[in-house]
Amino acid sequence: MRITLVGSRHFGVTTLEMLRKQGVDIARVVVAQADDRLATAAHVAGIEVTVQADPKRVGSAEIAPGTDLIITAHSHARISKGALAAARLGGIGYHPSLLPRHRGIAAVEWTIREGDPIAGGTVYHLADRMDAGAIAAQDWCFVKKGETARELWERALAPLGLKLLAKVIDDAKATGKLRADPQDEQFATNAPKLH
Repeated sequence: MRITLVGSRHFGVTTLEMLRKQGVDIARVVVAQADDRLATAAHVAGIEVTVQADPKRVGSAEIAPGTDLIITAHSHARISKGALAAARLGGIGYHPSLLPRHRGIAAVEWTIREGDPIAGGTVYHLADRMDAGAIAAQDWCFVKKGETARELWERALAPLGLKLLAKVIDDAKATGKLRADPQDEQFATNAPKLH
């Protein structure tokens, strides 16, 4: 399994570490900024790093040749149709909500704001509409009373994301494909950035 990882920050680094333990070939890491900690971790591991020409979009030229799967980990860039077509299995990302609930950049914050007693995470297929692609894996967790968004992310949702991504990769290695259950649009809610 040959992976191009697109991401940033701490979750990008922990995803890189998880992928290395999974024994996949990380062909390239794509970052929006050259000084991102994910770029540093990739350089240390001897993995090729590409800086996006456009921080809001990943083009096909930025995907490593022969990529089987694109994985996004804390990336706010859109993965172009051309980039998805350049990977045999397309692309997946992790979203810290039970999609289709809380689509958007502030999913964990909206989970807390709405008083949801249950949170969760979803590995989904990257698609034209944000966070709207088919579901490859999903799991849930309880939200503690009084917990902040950051506490929920660090305690439960980030570790859940790594677990779900590893599961999807294992399944893809075993079967050569990805599960794809369509999201039920009647339950979709948005989680725009809070001001």
